[in-house]
Amino acid sequence: MCRHLAYLGPPAAPAELVFGAPHSLLHQSYAPADMRGGGTVNADGFGLAWYTDGAPVRYRRASPVWTDHDAPVLAGSVRSGAFVAAVRNGTVGMPVTETAVAPFVDGPWSFSHNGMVTGWPGSLATLAGKLPVTDLLTLEAPTDSAVLWALLLERLRAGEDPLGAVAGLIAEVESAAPGSRLNFLLTDGQTLVATAWTHALSVRQGEGAVVVASEPTDPAPGWVPVPEGHAVLARHGGAELVPLDADRSALS
Repeated sequence: MCRHLAYLGPPAAPAELVFGAPHSLLHQSYAPADMRGGGTVNADGFGLAWYTDGAPVRYRRASPVWTDHDAPVLAGSVRSGAFVAAVRNGTVGMPVTETAVAPFVDGPWSFSHNGMVTGWPGSLATLAGKLPVTDLLTLEAPTDSAVLWALLLERLRAGEDPLGAVAGLIAEVESAAPGSRLNFLLTDGQTLVATAWTHALSVRQGEGAVVVASEPTDPAPGWVPVPEGHAVLARHGGAELVPLDADRSALS
């Protein structure tokens, strides 16, 4: 499975969490602690999106993050109140291309998916068939994550709030493809929603900042495991855990 993280708080450089910390995203790319979904490394690309004047700026590549000598310099040169980063372990049969790498962005939104949809692609055919044809024809990549992003974006464009949109999509996909790994990060730079759905997620709060990550980036105290079947809802200044209901189909 992929690894990802997100930050919301006072302006900060992404470099520490992505490259500098003892168990940074870079370290997780070649020495992850928890790959329960399969695979050994996250070498199929990486991406970083940070916010400038309310809009995401994105940098991503299809190569392993440890081969890119410009990315650490870039990540250390910017300061942002919100950013999302991911390293990819592509599912067998899906392309290894830059367009398949998270974060996906549109308007103010940045999105990352850590996981896989069971029964892909047939299991999502009915849900995907409800999307506008233009959206299907302009998907960034023929992957489950790209389709999930299109489905989520459709909800956001319809006016659903971020938490409701994420919860609704998880409910639909879990019904269509039971056992899918649907660990999402979604932010518009002001609100952050992260889910622990069949994989690990941890959250840390302090000094007005919230960090969520597939794996803690350092051994320091303050990291709290997010219980399975919960979402983190964060805004500048703090975060709360929101439980999923007992049948794992919607947020209560």
